[in-house]
Amino acid sequence: MNRFFAGITLILGVGLLFSCSKKTIVYQADGKMEDFSPVYTDYEFMSAKAKVVIEEESGKITRGTMNLRAKKDSVLWFIISPGMGMEAVRGLITQEKIQIQDRIGKEDINLSFKEFETIYGLKLSLDLFQNILFANPPYQVDYKDRLVRVGKSFELTQVRDKVRYFSKVDVNYRKVSEMVSNSLDDRGSLLASFATFQDIESKPFPFEVLYKLAYQLPEGAQNTIINVEWTSVDPRSEPLSFPFKF
Repeated sequence: MNRFFAGITLILGVGLLFSCSKKTIVYQADGKMEDFSPVYTDYEFMSAKAKVVIEEESGKITRGTMNLRAKKDSVLWFIISPGMGMEAVRGLITQEKIQIQDRIGKEDINLSFKEFETIYGLKLSLDLFQNILFANPPYQVDYKDRLVRVGKSFELTQVRDKVRYFSKVDVNYRKVSEMVSNSLDDRGSLLASFATFQDIESKPFPFEVLYKLAYQLPEGAQNTIINVEWTSVDPRSEPLSFPFKF
């Protein structure tokens, strides 16, 4: 079952997609954000490949690769392989549900987001994935939120649907440098830490990222840590296919 959560967490890493150009250029901010005005990333279709390292609570470390395709506001599709051309996990996330094929352990998942939250204690959605994966604030800011300037960051606290989201937004990059979400009943949490940014078309995009996911399984609380390094990316305007069948 941890393999499934590795797949979910890896999808969050699509926020690194544009960091995969052939030449790596560290983003250099040219001024400080005087008012809270984060940079939001836009796209239509994209495909990418990444190297991943998965660290499980048992101490097991798994290295592999991932192929990913995405269509904005519609679908995230991915395949994870441990090597030698073998496909371990295939997944599809839409506005309605999460579908995962575990081709090794045969622990398939086919759940709505509400069913997923009930079982595993994590509230997820495609919209939330799309914001986290591009280092955007998880939700648009409104009067209910707490926003303060602390040194070189804005600290944003948001509560939505019984989940608290705490984000640090760097005043130079105008992107989230760290985000932590916790369910108010303490059943699940997610941490995303964006260490560096790359200059792509004069905008900052995440380059290195670490994710930590805490969730519930029948045997008790579990933690998974994911490190992602993207190796190629192809943003495009023409449609992509998203092959997936149970």
